[in-house]
Amino acid sequence: MNIDWAHFTPYGSLIGGLLLGIASAIFILLNGRILGISGILGGLLPPKVGDTTWRLAFLLGLFAAPTVFHALVPAQFITAPRIEAAELTVIAAGLLVGIGTRYASGCTSGHGVCGLSRLSPRSLVATASFMGAGFAIVYVLRHLI
Repeated sequence: MNIDWAHFTPYGSLIGGLLLGIASAIFILLNGRILGISGILGGLLPPKVGDTTWRLAFLLGLFAAPTVFHALVPAQFITAPRIEAAELTVIAAGLLVGIGTRYASGCTSGHGVCGLSRLSPRSLVATASFMGAGFAIVYVLRHLI
């Protein structure tokens, strides 16, 4: 196994995971809702009266976060993400994730973070499926093709 030490970010990943966990806990405590991105986005289609404002605010914050991060963090601590795949591969992967999210009735943030913390059997199966499929695809692409 070869680790790309130049892009290995355990501290940033730990901080991000902690922030996501704290945000999920606060969200469920204050709103009684699961913090799942696909559910929040899906709740806008079709929009329900009185339920749109917080969803739009959440999504706006989600898209504004990188801009705020770049404004607050010195440039030497920011690394650009690398995607070593063709555009069609990225598009196909996005479509597969969307289809999987629809079949699983939620995404990794809803099932993996919130569902597992609530000991949901459905979320355990969904998360094991997400991860298993991811492991299998990476293995096939790196070792068999």
